[in-house]
Amino acid sequence: MSFFGKVRNTINLLKSVDLDQLAKVNEQIDLSEAMKTLGTLDERQLQGLMKMLKTKRTKKQHELPPVDGDFYNLEEKLTPDQKALQFKVREVMQNEVRPIVNDYWNRAKFPFEIIEKFRELNITGVPYKGYGCPDLPFLMEGIIAQEIARVDVSISTFFGVHSGLAMGSIYLCGSEEQKQEWLPKMQKLEKIGAFGLTEPNVGSGVAGGLETTCKFDGENWVLDGQKKWIGNATFADVIIIWARDVDSNQVKGFLVRKENPGFKAEKMQDKMALRIVQNALITLTDCRIPESDRLQKVNSFKDTANVLRMTRAGVAWQAVGCARGAYESALKYTKEREQFGRPIASYQLIQNHLVEMLSNLTAMQTLVFRLSEMQDQDLLTDEHASLAKVYCSMRTRDVVSRAREVMGGNGILLEYDVARFVADAEAIYSYEGTKEINSLIVGRAITGFSAFVS
Repeated sequence: MSFFGKVRNTINLLKSVDLDQLAKVNEQIDLSEAMKTLGTLDERQLQGLMKMLKTKRTKKQHELPPVDGDFYNLEEKLTPDQKALQFKVREVMQNEVRPIVNDYWNRAKFPFEIIEKFRELNITGVPYKGYGCPDLPFLMEGIIAQEIARVDVSISTFFGVHSGLAMGSIYLCGSEEQKQEWLPKMQKLEKIGAFGLTEPNVGSGVAGGLETTCKFDGENWVLDGQKKWIGNATFADVIIIWARDVDSNQVKGFLVRKENPGFKAEKMQDKMALRIVQNALITLTDCRIPESDRLQKVNSFKDTANVLRMTRAGVAWQAVGCARGAYESALKYTKEREQFGRPIASYQLIQNHLVEMLSNLTAMQTLVFRLSEMQDQDLLTDEHASLAKVYCSMRTRDVVSRAREVMGGNGILLEYDVARFVADAEAIYSYEGTKEINSLIVGRAITGFSAFVS
């Protein structure tokens, strides 16, 4: 090209360049070095660079689908009133709980201010009839558990212990007088409940090995022993304590009030999961309980198992909520996080992880929906609840692991929420019956052989 041709091209180039913008770029990088580098690129490399720059410049024009973990639109199975309640719970969890939950989780404290918010929602004792309870389907109890766990599993556990295990024990096993005394106040969250079954030396073997004992002395029941991992127990007004009668060797249940002499609750420290839940080590020393506070309809561990069967479905829903929260957090993050000039959600490996997560989540959702339908139809058995607990707790582990993986190093920071879901999934995996114990319950049902050690 002639000298004058080069000058003409240079003038035309300068006309097309925004000199102010060029000056800004020069403040950020050495333009002379950049030009030397560009001059070494071949045609294919230059085309790739221009494609990346154009993609980055036009990305805002691309309308992305919403972040929603209900891929099969299962929520459409709910009635308009049920969906309205679901979104009320979601709104409270998003607006009132999410902003504070990481701080409380980090400090292992309980946010007592949320109790008033739950009281206004009127969601306590959802499936129970009478005593001020909503009398809604078990499906709604599951939906509510999912919505709470979708933001924080600890808060869902607090709610499940109070509304499910504690209230459920009184509802299924208490006398009418006991129900009238406790359920209306517990429904309004004026009184808080806890559930004391697990012991320091007895977890999976509670059916036949409770070390906490009770004995009637002619006037009162005398309780001695310890309970461990008892959620809500540091501040609960009433704790359902299960003990073995030394005379009959059968399990009995008691309404132990926090002011009972001989009752002591010590907060457990240094947990890596469910840090908001105030778990306690309970010590019962010559704790005297009147006959009027013995659960009148408990005659053996079978009655305890009825409570666990009812609430185990709720734990499966909690697992779904935990998985959904992790998936949705990860999906949102991958759409916003950029590497190499593009959102990481646009890369094949990330999309594969997201689809694996969504597959697990959707399978879990369809399972628990059917589980709650069976519960509402009075078809639920131990093995049905146990299968849901096994599958959902296992798959949740996989979902939260992949969520942490796609977020890279940020996945271990509380500010992105997924780290909390990863830790709390470990607690879901173990409580309300371990994976192994629940597997043996299902195995007994499908084979006809019991593999439990006798």
